[in-house]
Amino acid sequence: MRPGQPITLYGFRLSGHSHRAELMLRFLDLPYRFEEVDIFNGAQRSDAFAALNCLRTVPVIDDGGTVIADSVAILVYLAGRYDPARRWLPADPVGQAQVQRWLSVAQNQIAHGPAMARVIQRFKRPFDLKQAQAIAGRLLPVLDAELAQRDFLVGSEPTIADVALYSYTSVAPEGGIDLGPYPAIDAWLKRIEALPRFEGMPQ
Repeated sequence: MRPGQPITLYGFRLSGHSHRAELMLRFLDLPYRFEEVDIFNGAQRSDAFAALNCLRTVPVIDDGGTVIADSVAILVYLAGRYDPARRWLPADPVGQAQVQRWLSVAQNQIAHGPAMARVIQRFKRPFDLKQAQAIAGRLLPVLDAELAQRDFLVGSEPTIADVALYSYTSVAPEGGIDLGPYPAIDAWLKRIEALPRFEGMPQ
């Protein structure tokens, strides 16, 4: 099933959260258009954007009048609606729980670790860099050990869990985080980058 018209993705090109949503649209080969929201100049604070997302954060998608906010919610929606084979979001309770486990990591340790460190370093935000790097330092060895056991986060095929963790993990060096000690993570990143229609984070 494909949408009757292109899905509108409201996002910010340099945001890993927006990249997650766009990457999922690409992996599913869905038609979409990207509407840039200049978050550094406060575009997300406008009344028009608040009508799309009361929390005033990107990304948001509008799929023919169905509006979904939050990057992880968007991944769940797109996989549930446009992947009838349930490749990206397993149908069985155990598979769903395993995916949800990693979605929680994306919204917790990834957000407060590699993502925050990148925001501080690249965009000069006044947060605690050492704390963000320490969170990443605790997460990455665990992630590397998990990925040493299998090709993707939940078994032998990619799921939305991999999409959720990919974006900020791939640009962790922008936050002063060295991925060199983690060969299984490096191999996993390369497997995702080899998938059809992949496009990386903008530099």
